[in-house]
Amino acid sequence: MSIKNHFYNGTTRRYVALFGSLFNKMIIERDDNDGNLIQEMVVPIAYGPFQKFLARITQDPNLDRAQAISLPRMSFEITSMSYDATRRTNSLNKIRSTTSDTSFVYSPAPYNLEFSLYIMTKHSEDGTKILEQILPDFKPEYTFSARIMDDLDPIDLPLVLTSVSSEDIYEGDFETRRSLLWTLSFTLKGWFFGPQKERAIIKFVDVRTHNNTLTDTPATGQITVQPGLTAEGTPTDDINNTVDYNEIEINDDWAVIAMIEEYQDEPD
Repeated sequence: MSIKNHFYNGTTRRYVALFGSLFNKMIIERDDNDGNLIQEMVVPIAYGPFQKFLARITQDPNLDRAQAISLPRMSFEITSMSYDATRRTNSLNKIRSTTSDTSFVYSPAPYNLEFSLYIMTKHSEDGTKILEQILPDFKPEYTFSARIMDDLDPIDLPLVLTSVSSEDIYEGDFETRRSLLWTLSFTLKGWFFGPQKERAIIKFVDVRTHNNTLTDTPATGQITVQPGLTAEGTPTDDINNTVDYNEIEINDDWAVIAMIEEYQDEPD
């Protein structure tokens, strides 16, 4: 067995974009002691491990950066993938394209994608404000619909929150910046599709009929079926008025021409 015919559906890229969009443009507010709103800010999010952002927060080897990365901030990454045998379907099932009557893909492979979402804050209450906007939607599953392939209908994608943990990563002297880290682990129950395929179009059927199944039995008749369309584009069931069936496309407005012939003697 060999894997041939290069294809790329961009499925993983879409899963990453979908996951990030769920937590994009989250807002936190800060009040004064009297409960008056003094600041409203959008929490930025980017793809990458939290260590990358912590390094930029705590390190400045050239001493020439005008401003460090501000907190709060979120990041996320895919940590692993695993096959999910519990969602396996028949591999020979076909899913038809929504844009073509001849295109299809075989049943996709079910995979669980493990995501980690990191919430980094300087103040503990900023972290809980972000956290409380996320947790109510996961009980522990949140299902959304998305179009994974352009030519297929949208599918439901369950996203399961599996764990929540917190960590105070302050280390060092009093001049070291403090960072609080919340880590949320998710499992996205996704699918990976193979390449699109084209099925052949049968435009002409020729059937010989026999009285029994013996191989030397002569045929008793013949049945032919084909599409019928005039040169002006009008459907017809008259074999004498139709253009050649090879010139008729599947989306044309054609009729069916069925001809039945009975043999008196075995045909030559």
